[in-house]
This record gives sequence, structure tokens and C-alpha cells, in this order.
Amino acid sequence: MKIRSISLYELELPLTAVQYLSRGRTFERFLSTFVRIDTDEGLTGWGEVCPWGSSYLPAFPGGVRTALAEISPHLIGQDPCRPDQLNRLMDTVLTGHIYAKAGIDYALWDLVGQAAGRPIYDVIGGKEDNPVPISAAIHHGTPDAMMREMEKFRQRGAKRFSVKVGQGVNTDIEVVKRFTESRREDELMIFDANCGWSPWEAIRVMNATADLDTTFEQPCATYEQCLIVRQQTQQPLCLDECLVELKDFVRAVSDRACQIVNIKIARVGGITKARTIRDFLLTYDISMLTMCMAGTTINDTMCAHFGQTVPANRFVGTWSCQDYVTVDPAPGRGARSEGGLMPPPNLPGLGVAPDLEVLRTPFAVFQ
Repeated sequence: MKIRSISLYELELPLTAVQYLSRGRTFERFLSTFVRIDTDEGLTGWGEVCPWGSSYLPAFPGGVRTALAEISPHLIGQDPCRPDQLNRLMDTVLTGHIYAKAGIDYALWDLVGQAAGRPIYDVIGGKEDNPVPISAAIHHGTPDAMMREMEKFRQRGAKRFSVKVGQGVNTDIEVVKRFTESRREDELMIFDANCGWSPWEAIRVMNATADLDTTFEQPCATYEQCLIVRQQTQQPLCLDECLVELKDFVRAVSDRACQIVNIKIARVGGITKARTIRDFLLTYDISMLTMCMAGTTINDTMCAHFGQTVPANRFVGTWSCQDYVTVDPAPGRGARSEGGLMPPPNLPGLGVAPDLEVLRTPFAVFQ
């Protein structure tokens, strides 16, 4: 089987509500890029890359489009069932920009699964007894508004929450205390600063709530800053944005910098590279969240497949971006957020493809 063509599509994703993160970042819509790979045997694989705006990570929609245009011509005629080899080829053609390469990597694994007649989770490690719970994100607002948002997700079955902090030390302390005091016995809450604190702020908030059963995520922008916080606080810590390559995860484990990690699959380059990170973390009994940057049910389904391969006792949760966007390119199909869970479909490959009526005309085709 050979790659016959690669087509690229864009889709604007308005959000259901304006979302706010630390450091004054505001998001009203995303711009997603879809990758379609057609083969000479009639199979089609799909991938999606959707950065969370341009101010969250070193990734932006324009970078996705430009990088894919640079890479795609070199993949025509290649065997799509060799994703490891093609990832090395992509790295040879273009240094860095691994977030953009994830879209091609996703489509390759969709094709591998289809060719094998098995779901992606079976060809990247095998299905674990893991219901793929969702970690619902509670974004910035007044403490009362954030509590109301949590109640909405509770009514939909969510039991794991990523509560956003970074609104100021006093407000953050109040949020942490109120949410922790309201936590039910079967719930988990992680307080996520999304790189928004200085070490001084992080240490103040965490030490002011040290008597509570809390977990914090990515307090500061850099690994070195987070390590300072780790050395002067006692609560469990999750690292996220500062971990990109396998060597970053190795360093974090070696330094005892965290107890949990959040693998953003597109951020680390796709399924191929995420598998290695997953297996390394399991070797050291490090629990993990697995999610993408943003996107539709196409991205959510890919993340659900990956989450399905992590043992339940090491899996903290995934994120359902479909709950936050107003456009659905595959209504009723793919992994769906229901009852606080998001299991992947038991179908060959990804198990879902976007409607071309929604995507319309590709902005680039390579043959």
C-alpha cells in the first residue's frame, strides 16, 4: 500500500463561551487543520491538529499549515503502515514543528488500524480495562461562577476536574479551598495554573493550602521554575506544558519533579512518539492524563484510543474538547462525551471520519 495523495482542510471552531486562562489569555475560537491521506488501495486515513490559539503553547494554526505543506510532498509514494519510519522521514525533512507532524501521524495510525481490521487502540498497545474518564476543565471566572460550571459537569457524570487557577494569589487560595471543601468522595480535582504563576506565587498558594488534599498542575512556565516550586512545597505535582520530548519526561522522573504528567499527544508529535513516553512512564509507575491541544471529535477520538491503552490504575483522565466547540464535523460518531466517560469506537482504525460537506474544499492537495 502506498500514499497516493494528502489533502489539507481548515475548519473554524467558535467556542460555546469565551474561555480565560492565566496571564490574561482569552480565547473565542480555534482554527483546526484536518489531514486526509488517500492510498492506492482505496483506504483513507484522517488526522486533526488544532492548537489552543497562538498564546498557549509554541504552536499556532499558521505553523501547522506551513509545516504540512513542507512535509507532505515527501510522503507521496511511501508505505503508510510504517509510521515509525515515516516519522523519521518527517524529522529529516523538517526540523522541529512536531505538533504539526502529529496530524499526519494520526492519519497514518488510522490507516494502520484499517489495514489490520483493528481499532487504533489494538495496534498501539492493546485495550486495557479502562473506561476513559473525562477530566472536565473549569476555566477562569468568579469562584461562584466556577462552582456553577462544575455543577453542570457533575450533572453530566464528570468526576474528575481540571480547575484553572492563576487569577491572583488571594482568589486562587479561595478557589482551591472552596473546590476542595466541596469535593465528593469519588471525585478528583487538579488545580492547573497553565504556566501562569511565578515561583513565588505558586509557593504562596500551595503552602497556604498545604493542609488540604490537593494536586497542582504546571504552576510555572519553565521546568526550572516548576522544580523550584517542587522543592519548596509538599503537594503532588503534575507537569504538562514544559514536557515535550522523551528526554524531558526522563529528566522529570530523574529529578522527582512530579507524580503525574499530562501527555498532550499532538504537543509531543503524535501517537508514535507518545507510545514511547507512555511506556516509559508506566515503567516508573507515573500516572498520566492524555489529551490533545484542542479540536473536534476527531481529535477526541484519537485521544480516547490512546487513553484506552493505559491501565486504569495509572490513568487519570482525558479531555473532551467537543464539549467546548460549536461545530461538529461528524455528528453522532466517534468517541462521545457521555456520563463522564469517553470510550473510543470499536471499529477499524480511528472509527470516524469528518463529513466533507462540513470541511468543504481542501486548501492544499499533494499528489
